Amino acid sequence: MIRQARRGDLPRLGDIAMRSKAHWGYEADFLAACRDELCPSETDIGAGLVMWEDTAPRGFAHVTIDGEAAELYLLFIAPEAMGRGIGRTLFGWAQGHARGHGAKVLGLDADPFATDFYLRMGMRQVGEVPSQTWPDRMLPRMEIDL
Repeated sequence: MIRQARRGDLPRLGDIAMRSKAHWGYEADFLAACRDELCPSETDIGAGLVMWEDTAPRGFAHVTIDGEAAELYLLFIAPEAMGRGIGRTLFGWAQGHARGHGAKVLGLDADPFATDFYLRMGMRQVGEVPSQTWPDRMLPRMEIDL
């Protein structure tokens, strides 16, 4: 079930983000450099941050909205819960949330390993952007019309 994330959830959501990223074989120094960028913070609470929880937290999504543009800032699924439709469900929530707040487009800077997932969700690659953590690393820029 999807619910709003609360302050007490942040450590578990940060753990999901880091384990999910590590699932793709990234090295420890890269993961350490990404931690602040990938882990939700207290300022995200009540601002488009939701989580999927059944017997434990399994994934989360964070959407920000600026007028007609929405950004899927974070979407992570715990490695043990991948392939169960949680990512698809959270992505659907992100689209509905953005649309409900007047956004016309949902965008994101995708991890290269996640690009195929976002293409299956109907997104299209519209270019490349530099990583916030490592600017010499380029990320696929994805968008979908809402």
